[in-house]
Parts: sequence; structure tokens; C-alpha cells
Amino acid sequence: MNYNWNWSIFFEQAPTGGTYLQGLAMGFAWTIGTAALSWMLALAMGTLVGVARTTRLKWVRLLGAVYVEFFRNIPLLVQMFLWYFVVPEILPVALGDAIKQIVPPWGIFVPAVLCLGFYTSSRVAEQVRAGIESLPRGQSMAATALGLAPAQVYRYILLPTSFRIILPPLVSELLNLIKNTSVAFTIGLLELVGAARSMQEFSFQVFETFTAATLFYLLLNLIVLRVMLLIEARVAVPGFTGPARTAKKAKAIGEVATA
Repeated sequence: MNYNWNWSIFFEQAPTGGTYLQGLAMGFAWTIGTAALSWMLALAMGTLVGVARTTRLKWVRLLGAVYVEFFRNIPLLVQMFLWYFVVPEILPVALGDAIKQIVPPWGIFVPAVLCLGFYTSSRVAEQVRAGIESLPRGQSMAATALGLAPAQVYRYILLPTSFRIILPPLVSELLNLIKNTSVAFTIGLLELVGAARSMQEFSFQVFETFTAATLFYLLLNLIVLRVMLLIEARVAVPGFTGPARTAKKAKAIGEVATA
């Protein structure tokens, strides 16, 4: 059976309105929005849980460990279904009904962001924990001796330095998050993969469609990688987070976080 290549399909009118290329561009925009909001949630929650796992309070460390193990060990696809189908049913009736009445695509977008954010935060938390624990104990001891409160020690001493060390593995998590947004297609969000599937089903040009989707993902990840490399070079601390030392610590932190 011969396949009929048609690269001009992207400029043809789609049944849903606009051209197929515009549909893919809209899906690309949803992918960027989902990844951006999920990353902000993941970074905020991951930092809090990572700090909790390094405190002296045993019960706080236990809660942090339970959080990490819960979200890290349940498959992402299962969590996506739980957030979309189950969570509205177990909430109070009024709140659950209000969530189910949110107009699409926002009623799909919000569960997708929450799912990806909490899932990724469990991995970020382990990297934050490993970054803090990789620092010399003398830093926190000296800060305490200067009269800083525990919260100030984390805010002004430990977290700024540890984030510079764990930046490479954090970049990897961000790239993984961008690719994980494709799972949101399973609950109906027309992000890049969803838009590609819609185009393929209407046009039957499967190779052209997913070639374009692949290029969109590749372009986005390369831009993110380049920007993060510039940030990494800018925030590096000479003599402490130089390229060789940072690479060595980042590799060790990555091994600890994924263990």
C-alpha cells in the first residue's frame, strides 16, 4: 500500500475551524501553558516538601516522606484519571458539582495542571533535599551562630546555594514535565498531542502530523535547555559551583533523587 505524502495539508482548512497548522499551534500553546503552571506548582510544593525532609522535626520529615512516596510511586496516567474523575466525586457535593460545571477546556486544564504539578513536585522535593544535604554542615551552623532563625537559615543560606547546585537535574525535570503534558490528552485536553491526533483523524496524514508535533516538542525543549544553560552559567558561584564541581554534584544528586 502506497502512502500519499501531502505536506501542504497544514495549510488546508480543518473541520474544526482554521487551518490544521493553526490547530497544532493552539495545541502547542496549551502545552506551554500547562507545563508553565505545572512547573510553578511543582517548584513551590517541591521546595516546601524538600525543606520539610531536612528539618529536625521527625514528624515533619515523616509527612514529607509520605508525600514523596505517595505521588512518586503512583503512575502518572493513574493520577491523571484520579484528579479528573475521582477527586470531584469525593469532595463535598457543592464543590464537586462546581468543579464539574467548569466550562471546557478549563475544566480539563485545571486537573491536568494539578496532576502534573503534584507528581513533579515529589521528584523536585527529592532533589531539593539532596541539594541541601550536599552542603557542608558548617554553613548552617555558622548561620545559626550568627543569630539567624531556622527559617532564615534556609531562606538566605541553604536554599540559594543548593538551588544553584541542583539546577541541572531541575532542568531535566522541567524537560520531562513538558513531555509529560502529553498525558493530559487522555482526559480530553487538546494540547499538542491531542491536536495532532485530531488532525490525523480528520486528514489521515499521520506521518506529516506527528512529524510536525515532534518538531514542536524538539523546538520547545531546545529553547528551554538553552535558556536554563544561560541561567546556570550566570548564577554559578566561582570555586563552589563551577562546571566540573556542579556536574559532579548534579550527577550525585540525580542518583539520590531517582533512587
